[in-house]
Amino acid sequence: MAVTTPVVYVLRALGLGDLLTAVPALRGLRRHYPVARLVLAAPERYRELALMTGAVDDVVPTAALGDLAPLRHPPELAVNLHGSGPQSISHVVALEPRAVLSHRHRRFPAVPGPPWREDLHEVDRWCMLLASAGIASDPSDLILDRPAATPGRAGTVVVHPGASAAARRWPLDRFAQIAAALHADGHDVLVTGVADERPLAIEVAEAAGLPESSVMAGRLTVRELVSLIGCSRLVVCGDTGVGHVATATSTPSVVLFGPTAPSRWGPRNPDRHLVLWSGRLGDPHGDRPHRGLLEIAVSDVLDASRALLARSA
Repeated sequence: MAVTTPVVYVLRALGLGDLLTAVPALRGLRRHYPVARLVLAAPERYRELALMTGAVDDVVPTAALGDLAPLRHPPELAVNLHGSGPQSISHVVALEPRAVLSHRHRRFPAVPGPPWREDLHEVDRWCMLLASAGIASDPSDLILDRPAATPGRAGTVVVHPGASAAARRWPLDRFAQIAAALHADGHDVLVTGVADERPLAIEVAEAAGLPESSVMAGRLTVRELVSLIGCSRLVVCGDTGVGHVATATSTPSVVLFGPTAPSRWGPRNPDRHLVLWSGRLGDPHGDRPHRGLLEIAVSDVLDASRALLARSA
């Protein structure tokens, strides 16, 4: 009689930074269940990145909560690393696993777990969820092995002006001033972004006097983006996924925070990553740049960038 390999199903159907902040928890699950097949439910575009963590055996493409791909057998354990529920808990419960690990929610009294806390850093949140079930993980275990370097682009400075919401997007003309100044300092400056951010990246490059060849937005796979950042000297970006890629590749970064506190999502190594934040909180999904973000001056970002570049030199 064939022995079925137990499956640990993990839900994290979110963005780039969300996946990278869950890496310590994923690796903790991998160590705790060494013979299980660890399946991650996440967007298909992050498959390669998930496999690069060394913790995941397969990715179930999941575009939205409740968008369940069939499993041959119910999982041994379903882990909700997505949110506080109830939709995410409903998603994992629908798989009929033998056990569920999640934060508790009043709509699911049969699912035990710790209460949701808003004050935790996103990395700590998931490590503490695992700890509540006796599963050890290391919040500092964030680093990915760097893919092979992108040919001809080692030592660049990456400027990433985009963000998923306008509230977290520093003005494009200010990014252009940073790009122009660093280019004048002698650095090879590239402007990145996802495909629908290419017009923003082109606008930044043109205003900075950079050639169109410097615009990498929409031209890179996730793996190629990780590779590019991994061999760069500096990343300048807002509170978005690229900042987490810089952390994951140990690439120095200047990260601009607006409506969200860096204590929730920011990098933790001040020697390698400099965070600029006015201290103001607000709606991270707003349709215009948050006023705290606008209080960050070009001179502040340029000074921080040059300081990190001097250290790396």
